Amino acid sequence: MITGLASVQVSPYPHRIGGHCGSGALRDLLEWAGLGWDGPPSEGLVFTLGGALGLSYVRSPDLFPPLYLVGRGGELELDLPRRLGGTAQQRATDDPAEGWAWVRSEVEEGRPVMVWADIAELPYLRVKLSMSRHDIVVLGYDDEAQVALVVDNDREEVQEVPYDALARARRSTSFPQPTRHTVYDITWPGELPDLASAAAEAFAQSARAMTELAPVASIFDDEPPAPGDAGGLSGATHQAVHTAGVAAASAFAEDIADWEQHDDEELEIMLFSLGAFIEKAGTGGGLFRRLLAQGTSEIAQTTEDDATASLARSAKHAAQAWTSVARAATTRDQPARERARHAAQAASVLPGLESNLTERLQAAAASLRS
Repeated sequence: MITGLASVQVSPYPHRIGGHCGSGALRDLLEWAGLGWDGPPSEGLVFTLGGALGLSYVRSPDLFPPLYLVGRGGELELDLPRRLGGTAQQRATDDPAEGWAWVRSEVEEGRPVMVWADIAELPYLRVKLSMSRHDIVVLGYDDEAQVALVVDNDREEVQEVPYDALARARRSTSFPQPTRHTVYDITWPGELPDLASAAAEAFAQSARAMTELAPVASIFDDEPPAPGDAGGLSGATHQAVHTAGVAAASAFAEDIADWEQHDDEELEIMLFSLGAFIEKAGTGGGLFRRLLAQGTSEIAQTTEDDATASLARSAKHAAQAWTSVARAATTRDQPARERARHAAQAASVLPGLESNLTERLQAAAASLRS
């Protein structure tokens, strides 16, 4: 253990830009650990083996923007290491000194450490929207310069983050939950399990997430968000909608068909937010379905399993459909109500595609286990 140093950095550390913070960070960490089935893993494979596919849709006047759409579950960062034969746990504290001591200890032991950070407090991202559950990896620190060295899926180079900015990011109380100086303690296995077995477990987990009814609280992990700026939404057409799994696709398709009833300002916010949730908010595109398509395609090629190849095609179609909704919602030079109509038309196919995707997950899990 290295102690008493004013400057420490884990090096070398492999890093690539990723589509999603969690799967991007885990991909880097796996390569750092020297693990892979046929060379370093892709991000799509990492996301897929995490069994993280899901779907949650919330529209509420207590949110701003007034809707929340997410295509993954909350436990990717824990489930992937465990599925691969390692160990993983979260540690959280309200004591900033204790939280920073955890990070320093890991780095001094020569281990990169994944933590939560609110994107609004990370100066290199230059965003105003808060989102507290953003995964970054801390590689080092420099007490003299008062900066931490971090890598982020959204940036190619190692970033120097001032201690005070990182402290704010790690004590955030913003949506969807307080960061509480959360760190992930991960121990990777010496070797990886059989790919087919790991994939079968992951497919089954994703299928369960799409079919089992989840309480609203699970969408937000600990608790629903506290009421905020309602954006002026009120009235019978603005009642809250909370759904998860395949049912969320049906609820969303039904709900968006009525969005034209909102006034222009409200509608613009909702359409812009919809596009962001599907394509821009670190989903890898197509509400995480594109990452799933990439990962399942690789698994199908390796295992030569027809059911997994069919799953990859289904995931690709679902990803394309979600992207079509986002594009319709955000097409320039069209009135908001026209965009809403086009987005609703594009969304009408989602329930069938999501149902098919879930069936293909179940079939591929059974095939790989046989």
